Amino acid sequence: MKLVNLLKGLRYECLQGNVDRDVTEVVYDSRKVTKGCLFLCIVGTVSDGHDFAKDAVEKGACVLVVSRAVEGLEGKDVTVIRVEDTRYALAFISAAYFGHPAEKLRVIGVTGTKGKTTTTYLVKSILENAGYRVGLVGTIEVVIGQEHIHAENTTPESYMLQKYFAKMVEAGMDIVVMEVSSQALKMHRSQGFIFDYGIFTNLEPDHIAPGEHESFEEYLACKSLLFRQCRVGIVNSDDVHCEQVIEGHTCSIEKFGLGEQADLRAKDLTLVKKPGELGVAFRVEGLLNFDAEVATPGRFSVYNALAAIAICRHFRIHTEDIRAALLRARVKGRIEPVKVSDQFTLLIDYAHNAMALKSLLTTLREYEPGRLVCLFGCGGNRSRQRRFEMGEVSGNLADLTVITSDNPRYEEPQAIIEDIKTGIAKTKGKYVEICDRKEAIRYCILHGQPGDLIVLAGKGHEDYQEIKGVKYPMDERVLIREILQEMRG
Repeated sequence: MKLVNLLKGLRYECLQGNVDRDVTEVVYDSRKVTKGCLFLCIVGTVSDGHDFAKDAVEKGACVLVVSRAVEGLEGKDVTVIRVEDTRYALAFISAAYFGHPAEKLRVIGVTGTKGKTTTTYLVKSILENAGYRVGLVGTIEVVIGQEHIHAENTTPESYMLQKYFAKMVEAGMDIVVMEVSSQALKMHRSQGFIFDYGIFTNLEPDHIAPGEHESFEEYLACKSLLFRQCRVGIVNSDDVHCEQVIEGHTCSIEKFGLGEQADLRAKDLTLVKKPGELGVAFRVEGLLNFDAEVATPGRFSVYNALAAIAICRHFRIHTEDIRAALLRARVKGRIEPVKVSDQFTLLIDYAHNAMALKSLLTTLREYEPGRLVCLFGCGGNRSRQRRFEMGEVSGNLADLTVITSDNPRYEEPQAIIEDIKTGIAKTKGKYVEICDRKEAIRYCILHGQPGDLIVLAGKGHEDYQEIKGVKYPMDERVLIREILQEMRG
């Protein structure tokens, strides 16, 4: 492919060589440089691609894309292109390299602190129920037809994102629905194309840490970027930060929520409690009018459903198809019911910080369980404050806390448990500690009482446990099956 075509849409300066030359490949990892490739010098948190520029030329790179001067290239047969930001350039160059696949799809992007994963799966379920072929990019996986690819990041690097888009086009997908993280927006991973629909679920303080966001203000500003890169914005008008998020938007705006100001509203919410299953029934009013039900608990489940309905309205889907899909949709590790008894309900959820755990337990309390039992651990080599906070939250909101191990990484599991106990000691909450997670789950099942709500928090969709740098297979669904088989035996 001609370099000049890869650079279309970018502001750049040619420092050396010329743009009328062929490029065989686009590379941003110096270990993968090949003869005739274009190498982008990406500035990362650990290393700087500019430090490997000369080595890349020695290995055969014929084009360098840089954001600062690189010495020692005089007399080399290499074209040097300078741009303001090489990550931004990577997005546009990747889109051109793969033939702008997003233009052949209808692209839906979902951002927000919570609800991204569930909303994307709900949208996928509704659209597929109506006959569309839908690809998915998210925290859990990338789905292209029957192919399921494990996800490393909520939103992959722009090159991989464009590669997935291209595979979706080749596989005959009509639509792609994807999670758009604040980090992705900050690092330009979602640049190089326009979203047909941008969705905002909610915003709470999160990801404020070194290597993520310096402040809540920066976090909010990054989220707002989506609404300058989409054609239609669909936003939760009940969120207190909604107007700030859409400030400066360049798209048309539609609003969903429970308040009268929303274009699409949910009314008359009713909790639904069935053996082994919790849900919410509600009335949809405004842009559409019908009765609906979701098979997951809580008010936030209604918001996720409203977001999905608001999106799918644009695809002219019959309300009966929407209703059927909402009831059928399940998301791995997101308030996921696992049937173990007719006497009590067991759920698996990804809640792995105090904010998420508080939201989850508060929601489950509304269903008036006989007892609310919360099993959780905390990750090693992470903030100890999170452990104190989660212990305090569970101690205050659960009738019984079962403290166990999560991903201890390079820490001792018992040391993490002691930190959690420090938090729970601030409350009057009852607890037991069982370090082995399988044995902790066995305890919950064996001691389940009629009417109990038992939630296994923290692992969610994860199917491993990380110990001393090694990820060992550990899926809670598998553990539950093994425990039930052993109990029957």
